[in-house]
Amino acid sequence: MNASDRTPADLLRSALAADPARPMVTFYDDATGERVELSVATFANWVAKTANLLQGDLAAEPGDRLALLLPAHWQSAVWLLACASVGVVADVQGDPAAADLVVSGPDTLDAARACRGERIALALRPMGGRFPAPPEGFADYAVEVPGQGDRFAPFAPVDPDAPALTVGGAGFTGAELVARARADGDALGLGAGSRLLSGRTYDTWDGLSAGLFAPLATGGSVVLCRHLGQLGEEKLAERVESERVTRTV
Repeated sequence: MNASDRTPADLLRSALAADPARPMVTFYDDATGERVELSVATFANWVAKTANLLQGDLAAEPGDRLALLLPAHWQSAVWLLACASVGVVADVQGDPAAADLVVSGPDTLDAARACRGERIALALRPMGGRFPAPPEGFADYAVEVPGQGDRFAPFAPVDPDAPALTVGGAGFTGAELVARARADGDALGLGAGSRLLSGRTYDTWDGLSAGLFAPLATGGSVVLCRHLGQLGEEKLAERVESERVTRTV
């Protein structure tokens, strides 16, 4: 990866320039049997569309705080990079009442209504499907995002030394996030072409790092598994082999 990268958005741009066709996120939900694989190019396209939604339709600005009430999921990874692209602080499992806007999954809608700003809901259905009817008081992400532009340019450059992420009570600037993700990747032995399988949740730094940022920072990819405990040892071994996993956490 490019040593000059200082924000998560920089990391994604470098990954796209290096090899847009390689896998970026392979997502499994072992409660439903869902599997989704996103190449770097496809992932970056989702990020661009989401960032355009965030900056344009939702009028989010650098420094705004977004309460991200989502589980470990490929769409959560998209939102994390979209926030980083705009300069919005992603507050993972943060207090919606203290946030400028909120992004919620189907299980946290009641809590998300405490946000007085814009509210986006994700059904988290296979293939990014929409709600049968949008939840009251929310815009349905799956309805709003397809029409957004495929290229994104921030209205103002993102400051790598500005707050970028809050998780588990700890805050990170963009530059701190990138440095820590690189260190984590090195500690895990990740490098170009590595495939890290993670069953960790997204409500801690360790989960976010293993499930997205460390593979991204080191030129690898992640096999992100939700409800991994339902899989069983034999099926897990088969997945490790079929997905060419080089490290599990």
